[in-house]
Amino acid sequence: MAEIERHEARREEEIDIAPLYAGNEGAGTAEEPTGEPNGELEVLTGEVVEAGDPRGGGEAGGEAGGDLVLSEPLPRDLHPVLVYLASLSEGSRRTMRASLENMARFVSGGEADALTLAWHGLRYQHTTFIRSTLAEAYKPATANKMISALRGVLKECFRLGYMTAEDYQRARDLSAVKGYSLPPGRSLSQGELRRLFEVCAESNKKNRGARDAAVVALLYGCGLRRSEAVTLDLADYDAEAGEVRVRGAKGRKDRITYAAGGAQDAIETWVGVRGEEEGPLLYPINKGDKIQSRRMSDQAIYDILRRLGREIKTKSFAPHDMRRTFIGDLLDAGADLSAAQQLAGHSSVETTARYDRRGERAKKKAASLLHVPYSERG
Repeated sequence: MAEIERHEARREEEIDIAPLYAGNEGAGTAEEPTGEPNGELEVLTGEVVEAGDPRGGGEAGGEAGGDLVLSEPLPRDLHPVLVYLASLSEGSRRTMRASLENMARFVSGGEADALTLAWHGLRYQHTTFIRSTLAEAYKPATANKMISALRGVLKECFRLGYMTAEDYQRARDLSAVKGYSLPPGRSLSQGELRRLFEVCAESNKKNRGARDAAVVALLYGCGLRRSEAVTLDLADYDAEAGEVRVRGAKGRKDRITYAAGGAQDAIETWVGVRGEEEGPLLYPINKGDKIQSRRMSDQAIYDILRRLGREIKTKSFAPHDMRRTFIGDLLDAGADLSAAQQLAGHSSVETTARYDRRGERAKKKAASLLHVPYSERG
């Protein structure tokens, strides 16, 4: 069995889960993911991938992986992994695909990936091993998300007729990984936010500066995820009402959020530069400061914030930290928790409550009441 590397996953909504398995020949490593998923995730067609038909009853290949490795082609529209991924939103596919790759590689000893593992052959002993490995290597929230992906594929195996009801129920009978970990990331200070807008305004590339300020305004001022920001069209922004209509958000739930004050000013300035033609609200801008009339990628948002962070010489932060700051600042200002939940687009108020910093300040104040009689000796 190849070595299993311990990797703490960062914020679920903004990055891919890095591979857990460290093999020797082409297996995943704990390095930065390579970007977009393979083409198999785009559309289910009648083409085939490297996997065997579980209903065929033939012997599976691979000495190390045993009967968990398949060798014959399986139509893509009958592959449980691809069918499962097709049921997810576009933003979730990359994360869940990475999770399935990890699990496939370490449960097969590096002999199979997500598309060549015989998922229908997993039994309780296999899935229990997967759960225990994930519980040791990941934070509880990440481990449970990966277990959810496993259950999703097993369900498709059952629905497609690859597993009996008894085998399916036994294989999926896994308890949740218990525990609590502090949420990753950090909040930005008002000083940092001010400097971000200042470097945008002072940029010698005026088009890029205006666009970058609008990006910061959408992520911090409106609480958008980066994937939501790049899917906005100009028509989704109502200048008169200050409304920003977020369509196709996480969980496929549309919502309305609002740009007010400086956030609306920044967006209005960018729209004045961008022009009123229909299309994406945010455009890429080339090195010559020329606007490119096409949609940006969510990776471009990450790159913009990374560059701005370097320019203001601050501690690194992720796009989701802007959203974290948005929610925390709302609650600090006295906003209702339910209203903050709706603006953020969280399905559960418990998720929003994780961003509430007021309890931490109360704990810090309480700790300061304790007198510790320490003095440094001369």
